[in-house]
Parts: sequence; C-alpha cells; structure tokens
Amino acid sequence: MEQAISYIEQHFDTIDVNWLNSSFRLLLALLLGACVGAERKHKGQVAGIRTFALISMGACLAMILSIYVPQEYMGLKNGDPGRIAAQVITGIGFLGGGAMIQQRGAVRGLTTAAGIWMTAIIGMAVGVGMYTASIVCTLFILMVIVGFNRFEHRVGIGQEMKVISVKCDGILKDISIYEEILKKEDVHLSTFFIEQNFRENFTEVNLVVLVRTTKKLMDAINSLSSARPTLSITLSNQIDL
Repeated sequence: MEQAISYIEQHFDTIDVNWLNSSFRLLLALLLGACVGAERKHKGQVAGIRTFALISMGACLAMILSIYVPQEYMGLKNGDPGRIAAQVITGIGFLGGGAMIQQRGAVRGLTTAAGIWMTAIIGMAVGVGMYTASIVCTLFILMVIVGFNRFEHRVGIGQEMKVISVKCDGILKDISIYEEILKKEDVHLSTFFIEQNFRENFTEVNLVVLVRTTKKLMDAINSLSSARPTLSITLSNQIDL
C-alpha cells in the first residue's frame, strides 16, 4: 500500500511533467469537459460534448506546455510557466463569442459562452495538477446550470421575450384593444411593430412581450384573435424574427 501511494505521489502528484501524469491530466480534462458539454448538448446547444472536451483538453495541454518548456529548457527559476497559459484566457474568448447569437436585441448563448470559458480554466487547473479543485469546480458548474435552472422555473423568476404576430383584416388605427388584453392577461408589452398594407387591406402587428418562462400564452392568444377579425396569429421567440 505504501509503495502504491509512493508511486502515485512520484508520478502523478508532482509538478514535474512526464508522459504518465500528462496522459492522466489530459484524460481527466477530457472527462470533466465532456460532463459540462453533455448538459449543454441536452439543452440543444451547438457546442456539446466534443467541443467542451476539446476545449478542456486543449487548455490542459497548454498548461502542461507552460510547465514543460521552462522545466526542460530554461529552468523554473528563469522561465515563466504562465506565459503560454495566459494566452488561453484571451483566445478562448473567440470561441465564447462564436457561441452567442445576437439578433434584433435578443442575445442567446451567454450560458454556453460562460461554460466554455470556465471549462478552459478547469482544463488549465488539471494541467497543473489541481485535480480535486477541478472536479469540485465541474460539480459546481453542473449545479449552477442544471440546479439553478430548475429553481428558476419552479419559482417563476425567469423571464423571456416572445413575439405575437397578429394579422388582422382592415387598416388598424391603434392597438389599444391589444394592450388592454395583454394587461388583463398579465403579459408585459415591451414594444410593437406595425405594418399596414393598403393595397390588400390588412394590418400586421408584431407585439414584443416579456413573460415568465412558466406562463402559458394560449389564453392571451385566443383573446387577441377574437378581439377583431383576424386572418392569422403566430407566437415565436424574438430570435426567430
């Protein structure tokens, strides 16, 4: 038993880079990144298991290189182990920016972008041998993005933008009737856009509303459609416009 512990400390729990602890660190970084990526893929995000695993493993390898180069060529006293790793923090921002989508004021993918950044940091932590901290941090990330999301839905504190598009017969002069219905249904009207077609004699109103994530809008849609002669009515996310 003592020999096994001594072997582990000599080859794994050491700052010196060797093929054995490097392989273990890369594997651990891959697994931790894959855990976060699996949750993101479950939520329908483009960045999933493969992306997060590669990010974590790449950051880990950058950290290993940061230690290995001064260790082998310059000496830890003369070299700076943080120079290569420091660029990971900056470079990972490009991947995070690519995970976000911005359109007409709606931004999606912020959680995924934050997850990418955190996964890179986890990979770096594994690269320097902080195994326990890396595992604990991964568990905390999963707790935040899974547990807090369920909590928000349960207590109803989350809100999201929706767009209700109403196409009605005739030229609409004002939308006060729609405003009253939304107010009655406890739906906040953020803004609206109107298109009046005089040639074909119809009006299309896009109502941008802010609602709780747990609220069902079918009652509001039915009330809006029966307020005046309606040709069509659709409900969509703001990003779909």
